[in-house]
Amino acid sequence: MTPGERSERGGPISEGTLLWEPSPEQVREASLTQFMAWLGKEKNQDVGSYAELWEWSVTELEEFWGSVWAYFAIPAARGYEEVLGERTMPGARWFPGARLNFVEQILRHRDREGPALIFQDEASGPRTLSWAELHRQTASAASALRELGVGPGDRVAAYITNGPEAVVAMLATASLGAIWTSASPDFGAGSLVERFGQVAPKVLIAVDGYRYGGKTFPRMERVAQLQREIPELEYTLLIPTLSDEPDLSLLHDAAGTIPWPHILRQPEVDLKPEPLPFDHPLWILYSSGTTGLPKPIVHGHGGMLLEHLKYMAFHADVRPGDRFFWFTTTGWMMWNVVVAALLRGATAVLYEGSPGHPSLDTLWDLTEEQRITHFGASAAYLTACMKEGLAPGRDRDLSELRIVGSTGSPLPPEAFRWVYDTVSPRILLNSTSGGTDICSSFVGGNPILPVHAGEIQCRTLGAKVEAYDEEGRPVVDQVGEMVLTEPMPSMPLHFWGDDDGSRYRESYFETYPGVWRHGDWIKVTSRGSCVIYGRSDATLNRMGVRIGTSEIYRAVEEASRVQDSLVVSLERKEGSWYMPLFVQLAPGDAVDEELEKEIRTRIRERISPRFVPDDIVQVEEIPYTLSGKKMEKPVKEILQGTPAEEAASPDSMRNPGALEDFGARAARLDTSDDGGTTDE
Repeated sequence: MTPGERSERGGPISEGTLLWEPSPEQVREASLTQFMAWLGKEKNQDVGSYAELWEWSVTELEEFWGSVWAYFAIPAARGYEEVLGERTMPGARWFPGARLNFVEQILRHRDREGPALIFQDEASGPRTLSWAELHRQTASAASALRELGVGPGDRVAAYITNGPEAVVAMLATASLGAIWTSASPDFGAGSLVERFGQVAPKVLIAVDGYRYGGKTFPRMERVAQLQREIPELEYTLLIPTLSDEPDLSLLHDAAGTIPWPHILRQPEVDLKPEPLPFDHPLWILYSSGTTGLPKPIVHGHGGMLLEHLKYMAFHADVRPGDRFFWFTTTGWMMWNVVVAALLRGATAVLYEGSPGHPSLDTLWDLTEEQRITHFGASAAYLTACMKEGLAPGRDRDLSELRIVGSTGSPLPPEAFRWVYDTVSPRILLNSTSGGTDICSSFVGGNPILPVHAGEIQCRTLGAKVEAYDEEGRPVVDQVGEMVLTEPMPSMPLHFWGDDDGSRYRESYFETYPGVWRHGDWIKVTSRGSCVIYGRSDATLNRMGVRIGTSEIYRAVEEASRVQDSLVVSLERKEGSWYMPLFVQLAPGDAVDEELEKEIRTRIRERISPRFVPDDIVQVEEIPYTLSGKKMEKPVKEILQGTPAEEAASPDSMRNPGALEDFGARAARLDTSDDGGTTDE
């Protein structure tokens, strides 16, 4: 195979099949290669391979993270006393003494030519903000917030679409040392109050509505509800999206509401970000919150700055002048990652609307028109494009595209090959996995390593990821619990309101004291790549044998008639297991004997007779969280008798009606016998 190209299309594809290798030129130009050369020259740290570099980065934590600080010449008002004050989990103290601001790194690029932001939505063509205009608007917004009494430690909550206003508002908030937190306008009112109510914001920034799938969704009523139910709110900044002049009489607190255009009319001011301690809170993100209150995860200025510079430069290979796009909303951590492209002097490309309106081609058209270099989406979106038979690179000029990113769930090997066959044979497929917990990736892409089907290329620098067996021992080439055995600067500072840290420790450190348990099944291969097999709390167990759900989904969703699927494993009272498989088909289609036979054959031959489902049940929709994860655990709880409204908050779901279908079917499913189809 020629370096820089993919393998030949056609024929069976299996996990581990080599699909792409970087060319010598691609390796030479990679930001990671430049960092490795700098380490040898400036730090006398010679690393001949990525494996050696990773080992050094997770063994000599102080030297590695100190080198990241030095390499990017972090603009700090005051330097640090030491890199790592305490090397413990939880409780690691990073860069004590340092004073900096996340926004300062972005201001370095204020004199760059070209756009800082490109924005497009369903209703209008693209508009751009230059670097100078981004700076001007951020300065105006910061000045306005300061006049409203916002200062270090205050919370600014945003109920907002994925547009330039969101980026400006976040940067303005962070520049003051206030704490940003956001949610997209498709969130339900109850979910919003659950999130924002916990952190008691002083200011709410909100839109009057949004457009999605060709329809408009007014949101003034929900803004009014937030004003009523969050007593700490003093001001609301209202962004007109559906109307140039929204009717303020619809709000609960019209007097305390200021139109966003007034905010941007502030006199010309100089933007001087507040110097803050390394661990000063930057933003609050939330867990998916399928049950109970969402966990408000607090991240710090310094940890996010170093982690995002490291990941964007060395793993995503984002360079100054690139155009970085990832389909996301302001309610998902990938929005924060898109903003992080600005740290590298790259253009952040924002899209607001449905990825499937008017067709799945929409985002690929955007990629061509805006000369995007980095295209990112969920694994579900890429798989849907594959099943739709799209060929994005066939009739488009995607010559600027260097990297395609995938996250949210495991990307099957077939979708890996689809990218190389139909998008471009030259690009790096950056399959990545991390989480809201660190607002980044534990395992991800690498511009100097090959791509193998179904595999994530590497463990990221500074992330001591291991697979633990049932005895808590690291294993290679075996599936195990994903853990981190060393701290990272981007780990949460704490959960908001968790004063004694008990909720934080329970979430990550209860199983293995002093070791972070992430909750995924992972295999670390002998060549250093990784495979994620789904959530470990959604394990399938058949007669003592456990596998991750992603293996089932890959086999089932290869069937042309199956649009989506979900599987759970239930333990009966007498100790046996019952495993139903739920499938979503095209409207008007129905599960028949032929489809059942195909599904069972695929699972039997591809995985094991043990995991042939006991029942195949058709449902209208597979339930998803707002961040795009299949809701396996709530479905399992419903089938075990938990009412649907208790198993998950409807406001945390992308399609809340889907769980009602499972609740109605729970009583009709045969969970009583002591068998279990094995077909052995």
